[in-house]
Amino acid sequence: RSNPFDMKLELWVIGKTNESYLEEGLQLYIKRLKKYLPFELAVFPDIKNAGVLSPENLKLKEGELILSKLKKEDFLVLLDEKGQVYTSVAFAKQMEEWLNLSCRRMVLLIGGAYGFSPAVYERSNAMLALSKMTFSHQMVRLFALEQLYRGMTILRGEPYHNV
Repeated sequence: RSNPFDMKLELWVIGKTNESYLEEGLQLYIKRLKKYLPFELAVFPDIKNAGVLSPENLKLKEGELILSKLKKEDFLVLLDEKGQVYTSVAFAKQMEEWLNLSCRRMVLLIGGAYGFSPAVYERSNAMLALSKMTFSHQMVRLFALEQLYRGMTILRGEPYHNV
């Protein structure tokens, strides 16, 4: 299928996925998403000695790592509990707006267990919440990918999403 969007979409996460059932789900939705647009899951290594750092210092170190990998022109969306909550249809419309921006890459970022540093919040272009509920940052990976895939099927008018 041809990609109507010029932008590449990336989901960035910190730390490898610990559970094989989650990894299997991630691979399924990555494969599905790639039928619609260029997509990549980027897994950054856990910060060394994370266990001895305070939550604030860990967020700072993770933030430095993330910011060092971003390009100035990237569009950064944080998956954050303080972000905008959408229905799946409204999220698909928002995705379409974002994907039609003149940026070359949109990065959806799932932070570590303690969230984001102030510098990452400052750099972000948008914030998205998948729910008012709290999920583990491992589970959120799968939920985010499924919603991205659902959004693409909605935009294409395909039957995956039963409206």
